[in-house]
Amino acid sequence: MSYTKEDIIRMVREEDIEFIRLQFTDIFGQLKNVAITASQIEKAVNNQIMFDGSSIEGFVRIDESDQYLYPDLDSFTIFPWRPQHGKVARLICDVYNPDGTPFVGDPRGVLKRVLQKARDMGYDAFNVGPEAEFFLFQTDDEGKPTVKTNDEAGYFDLGPLDHGEGTRREICMALEQMGFEIEASHHEVAQGQHEIDFKYAGALHTADNIMTFKLAVKTLAQKNGLHATFMPKPIFGINGSGMHTNMSLFKDGKNVFYDPNGEKGLSKEAYSFIAGLLAHVKGMAAVTNPLVNSYKRLVPGYEAPCYLAWSASNRSALIRIPAARGQSTRVELRSPDPSCNPYLELAVCLAAGLDGIEKGMVPPAEVTENIFVMDEATRKANGIDSLPGSLEEALVALKADQLILDTLGEHIAQNYIAGKEKEWDEYRTRVSSWEREKYIINY
Repeated sequence: MSYTKEDIIRMVREEDIEFIRLQFTDIFGQLKNVAITASQIEKAVNNQIMFDGSSIEGFVRIDESDQYLYPDLDSFTIFPWRPQHGKVARLICDVYNPDGTPFVGDPRGVLKRVLQKARDMGYDAFNVGPEAEFFLFQTDDEGKPTVKTNDEAGYFDLGPLDHGEGTRREICMALEQMGFEIEASHHEVAQGQHEIDFKYAGALHTADNIMTFKLAVKTLAQKNGLHATFMPKPIFGINGSGMHTNMSLFKDGKNVFYDPNGEKGLSKEAYSFIAGLLAHVKGMAAVTNPLVNSYKRLVPGYEAPCYLAWSASNRSALIRIPAARGQSTRVELRSPDPSCNPYLELAVCLAAGLDGIEKGMVPPAEVTENIFVMDEATRKANGIDSLPGSLEEALVALKADQLILDTLGEHIAQNYIAGKEKEWDEYRTRVSSWEREKYIINY
């Protein structure tokens, strides 16, 4: 939907909207907002709402704190879960400096810059379809999350085994009211684990949708007395949550990954895009898998890919090419998880793929065997490397990958790495319950 300033001012008045949330995302993927009343809507659509950037981690220092929110008018929507009298709407915003220049620390701006590079190379669209998984847990008497699911369902099961089915249906209905096209909704492999897939869109719109999706899932779960989490691996011994990312590039309205005469129906650009992802996926890992906990999902045995390989059918490979061809040809990167900042994740994915195309990179041979059952010697003989095994390793890889650092920009790269090193150090020095159970009696 395309809106003008006048459209939004009129809708706020006609729809009895009392509050508007001006939303933006910090560098660590946390959704922030400045709430205004309906009386301030004209100021908002004219980019006159200011906020204190020094209060947002990784944004600016206290002596340069004033920043402005520039709403993306097409992102206007009403929250369907709020009261129908005195409604609440939202606008997703870009962050700008007082002098009218885009703020270099705005993750949405990072993605916009890479999309502009793609346009400069002749590509008019980068479409992305995410598959975000999450867990629904029960809460205790104080409303705090437990790890109980009251759920015995498995992959694609239905109620009464799937006790989250009602909440999942409610989420789907709310998202559709907000303009999403829901393609699939089902129970995942693990108890309490769910997936809702929405239709692909241009990368910027998709990143906005992922942030809206997370908000809707958490809000409606809480409304139903449940806690939704996008934590990658909340429970030991069962599958974690991923966010497989399906990507395609278009030029003059045609999917450039498709070549009916190419091997497996793939074009030279598709193979180079795959090679670019494989070349940079280690440096990207601290962005696509940003938590200490992310690396507890990326281990063999739980369907999460941890080995650097590609395949047209093999689900143990990091990159898979789904069967559809023609306009639906796409590259699926299976390592990202839903705790990532989607603006930064899509930016580094596109930057890596474009680097592969620019340099004419060629990927290694397809791996059709199950990599999970290979021993280390076999993987080495096949030239199959591994993703970083920890957040610490991922940060080392990020600091060594100049393309990914340049994509993030100096401001975000420095602040992101500093924040994540602090997180790793906190984890490294904390004494865990596992350590106490293992050692406190024997030693």
